[in-house]
Amino acid sequence: MNTPSDAAPESAVEAPALAPAATAATRPMYWSVRRELWENRSIHAAPLVAAAVMLFGFLIRAMTLPRRMRAVLALDADKQRAAIDMPYNAVAGLIILTAFIVGVFYCLDALHGERRDRSILFWKSLPVSDLTTVLSKASIPLVVLPLLIFAVIVTTQMIMLLLSTALLLGNPPSVATLWARLPLVQMSLALVYALTAIALWHAPIYAWLLLVSGWARRATFLWAVLPFLAICAFEMIAFRTSHFASLLRYRLIGWYPQAFVFQARGSLPADPLTALDPLKFVTTPGLWIGLALAVALLAAAARLRRYREPI
Repeated sequence: MNTPSDAAPESAVEAPALAPAATAATRPMYWSVRRELWENRSIHAAPLVAAAVMLFGFLIRAMTLPRRMRAVLALDADKQRAAIDMPYNAVAGLIILTAFIVGVFYCLDALHGERRDRSILFWKSLPVSDLTTVLSKASIPLVVLPLLIFAVIVTTQMIMLLLSTALLLGNPPSVATLWARLPLVQMSLALVYALTAIALWHAPIYAWLLLVSGWARRATFLWAVLPFLAICAFEMIAFRTSHFASLLRYRLIGWYPQAFVFQARGSLPADPLTALDPLKFVTTPGLWIGLALAVALLAAAARLRRYREPI
């Protein structure tokens, strides 16, 4: 018996229809992110090391905690809260700074590294688009690192609280004051908000670093930084102004005054949740200008990768 003449065309029509489903089943974005985590151990190692160092320092200083808590008990409620919160906020700030440094150097090497070791030839042979590759790399500092350092910070603060409680067991009033004045749940909620604000605000920075990583043949850090330093120096010499330097400073730390409410002398309110100002943050033009710039830079990085060859 003869095969119907339309059998081949029908299979030819069905095959392309199955291709998107097969691609979706392989989850290229998921595995691209997993690849970045496998190849870059510093993404999780650096925040963990920073947390371990700070815990060690806290443990040494905790030997004098009973004496210091007796002095804290003599203060009013606001000063008690400020004194108790200080080491927990310091730990969070230092781990966030560590994560930012990790994100900067990761982005500088993300696209440059695969060209340097010639692995770009292998990765381009896989059914993963350049846009997916660039987005997976951008997701590390914008999504993965904030989630990771949130877990690290909360875990570190819990360990600090348990260590402090153990050292103060012989002084019930100090233990009660410690737990009453330390708003750990509110601090964790405020931390989620702060990490989200930082990631959105710094998105154009990471996108620029990825673009430089895909373009430069060597010395990616210098290519990423020197143009801005040159512009600042030129403006200062030619016009005796520092508007561009102020713009750079605004992009680095401008998220803080836009996302939080300040009291006198720049201090935050006692309750962390009352310090949040999300409406002001999402209506700040600098946020949306930065996000639009980040999208343009990521698109340029994806297009640039399409034509880049090993170094």
